[in-house]
Formats: sequence, structure tokens, C-alpha cells
Amino acid sequence: MGIVASLFVVAAGAIMRFAVTAKGHGFNVHTTGVILLIVGGIGVVLSVVFWASWGGFGRRSAGMVASPIVDRERIIERDVR
Repeated sequence: MGIVASLFVVAAGAIMRFAVTAKGHGFNVHTTGVILLIVGGIGVVLSVVFWASWGGFGRRSAGMVASPIVDRERIIERDVR
């Protein structure tokens, strides 16, 4: 479940928990909303943790350069040998 789906589940759970006033027999809308809030929250946390462990953006070491500098003389010397 991605972060967008998790946020959608959190929103649906919040609506069911805080905005719905209907009552029924055998099905508690408020409990279902709380369950969706918890599941969506876990999904958001796992998505963020996975994104952070994957590398994401802005995680470069000081030694990394965006474009490597090519020394043409070394390449020519290597090809000649």
C-alpha cells in the first residue's frame, strides 16, 4: 500500500469515526473508523520508512559528483597500452 492509498484510508477512517452519526445493529461505524485510522497510519509510517531506506532524494555523500570528470589523457594512455 503506497502513501497515497494510506492517506486515503486515514481520511476514510477519520470520516467514519468523527463525521458519521448513523447507528446500526452488528456493525459499529465508529469502531471501523478507528480501525481504518490505525491501518492507514501504519501504512503511512511503513511507506515513509521504506522510502527513507530506499534512498529517496538528497542523500548523497560528499564524495559523489553529479557528472564525472573525464581525464582524456588517461583514457588515451590506457587505450594505447
